[in-house]
Amino acid sequence: MSDIAVNHTGAASANPSVRFYTDHHHPENGTLLGFWLYLMSDCLVFACLFMAYAVLGHNYAAGPSGATLFELPVVATNTAILLVSSITYGFAMLTMQKNNKAATLGWLAITGLLGAAFVTLELKEFIQLIAEGAGPTRSGFLTSFFSLVGTHGLHVSFGILWLVTLMVQVGKHGLSPENKRRLMCLSMFWHFLDVVWIGVFTFVYLMGVLP
Repeated sequence: MSDIAVNHTGAASANPSVRFYTDHHHPENGTLLGFWLYLMSDCLVFACLFMAYAVLGHNYAAGPSGATLFELPVVATNTAILLVSSITYGFAMLTMQKNNKAATLGWLAITGLLGAAFVTLELKEFIQLIAEGAGPTRSGFLTSFFSLVGTHGLHVSFGILWLVTLMVQVGKHGLSPENKRRLMCLSMFWHFLDVVWIGVFTFVYLMGVLP
């Protein structure tokens, strides 16, 4: 292979030690498109979990049902926490558009704390259920319940880790175009989890406490 390098004008250089590089333009909206594809695949995962719960949700195996296990006020509080976190992330995006780094980091921090509170309450619910003998191996209902709600909780935990990572990057490098693009992707992910949780709250908890 020839060692001849080509410069910006198209002329060849005979010096093999000379290299001319051009900036590779990042495809516009390429990251967002790829992330949309990821979210669609995640939709399929949750759709399968919802279908599994629809099939197994009444297989109690002579064990407890949702009506006897679920504490609806606690779950409603947790739902409100997650929905408020979606609002605070929206404020973070608004301040990001104004290139207000300090305010963006502040709203992101509030969002992360709300997300952590949501995960904490969910873990407390799981620990309480297991302590009462209603673990995931007790019945088909509980297996599907822990699978669906637990998968959502893992997604929120991953979102918090991602949020903290972006806060560090914004703190070090500011609101660069790359960081704005990453924050936009996390915004879609966070709001997606809110939509999924509304489905969980309605389909699992509200319908589960019905007689």
